Amino acid sequence: MKIIDKIALVLVIIGAINWGLIGIFNFNLVDTIFGTMSIMSRIIYSLVGISGLWLIRLLFMNNE
Repeated sequence: MKIIDKIALVLVIIGAINWGLIGIFNFNLVDTIFGTMSIMSRIIYSLVGISGLWLIRLLFMNNE
């Protein structure tokens, strides 16, 4: 697994945990740490979204 794949996977896991916290406890960890829709939180959200798109390709990879 390439380093970019690992970084993308970690970011997607962070996003999934954040969504889980929002769904179960109505608690947004990213907004709590970086502020509601601050520049930093928007960067985090953007990176998580890009990482999700990047990892879509894993669905179509031929595992040998």
